[in-house]
Amino acid sequence: MDFKKLANQYKDELLNNVLPFWLQYSQDKEFGGYFTCLDREGKVFDTDKFIWLQGREVWMFSMLYNKVEKRQEWLDCAVQGGEFLKKYGHDGNYNWYFSLDRSGRPLVEPYNIFSYTFATMAFGQLSLATGNQEYADIARKTFDIILSKVDNPKGKWNKLHPGTRNLKNFALPMILCNLAMEIEHILGKDYLERAMDTCIHEVMDVFYRPELGGIIVENVDINGNLVDCFEGRQITPGHAIEAMWFIMDLGKRLHRPELIKKAKNTTLTMLEYGWDKEYGGIYYFMDRNGFPPQQLEWDQKLWWVHIETLISLLKGYQLTEDKRCLDWFEKVHDYTWAHFKDTEYPEWYGYLNRRGEVLLPLKGGKWKGCFHVPRGLYQCWNILEQLELEKINRLNVMHISQGIYVNSDNIL
Repeated sequence: MDFKKLANQYKDELLNNVLPFWLQYSQDKEFGGYFTCLDREGKVFDTDKFIWLQGREVWMFSMLYNKVEKRQEWLDCAVQGGEFLKKYGHDGNYNWYFSLDRSGRPLVEPYNIFSYTFATMAFGQLSLATGNQEYADIARKTFDIILSKVDNPKGKWNKLHPGTRNLKNFALPMILCNLAMEIEHILGKDYLERAMDTCIHEVMDVFYRPELGGIIVENVDINGNLVDCFEGRQITPGHAIEAMWFIMDLGKRLHRPELIKKAKNTTLTMLEYGWDKEYGGIYYFMDRNGFPPQQLEWDQKLWWVHIETLISLLKGYQLTEDKRCLDWFEKVHDYTWAHFKDTEYPEWYGYLNRRGEVLLPLKGGKWKGCFHVPRGLYQCWNILEQLELEKINRLNVMHISQGIYVNSDNIL
């Protein structure tokens, strides 16, 4: 596999296609914040602002400023979004609304925990980019609220009747695995490692089910038991696979190779489980007993599922050298670039039908924003560059051992 060529492909797509799209079309220069409901060409078709997508875009441009290049336009984009969030995104006590109108007036109450998680990520990364302590304080205060809501994330907006079927969902411990590392500079090492252990236990001991062949379920009861109902039978391959690269990062951070190996194996298991053998691509939702899923969109192929899978496969190969990861990467890469990339206009499609045909030509909406595509392109570019350097170093060591030194430019 030509790691250098692939790295350049992902890098070019990120820097010259996807990021310019969001910089040009998403910024609301009049009221602040971002438009996310953008059609195929980038035209705004709805001006409502969804807090979790606002936070994701602040995080994205802050992260790129911190890790790729100190581009002023990236920092300016992040800061103006952060200021809009700080002013309008919460009720004054860091309870983050779900959505606002264009001018910042709240539309939907703070029922969704992911408004909180992505606000935390946003202000954590923005504090690094700017050195602004106020942003760090917002991130820490919001993170503390998240932890207080773990047992009942929706709080008073929980519509389930108490005491009948109390379920806990995979999504929150999954995102906390990533969130803890994102704000390590705010939490401190000791606090971080305690939080990591809790998150790892939930993901890899509670929702991971060896009795089901090593797959991850989306919901269990409060005691960690399987439940036979729609929610209890739900499998979401993309969620599980995305979580595995978070776990691999934690395994690397904590020097736990056994955890990395388990996450890599789970990635492969979930991919084999979720792959559509007839049309290709990864199913959105499945039922572990093979019954019809409750979600009518169960067989759609979604952008985030596939690009998160690419990240997990590359990390799995880099950290374990399991060539099955590369074989699957090639297969998923070919499907993803053939079906989700718009060859005429910038950015990627989000929603395909089972056959891989475009369902909605939008580039952003209520659920798709400036996050999975650019983050995935960045991650894959970064890992592929590292793999190329590792390949060069191995060749140099081999040649040196034979009494020959080959310059890396000649190898390439």
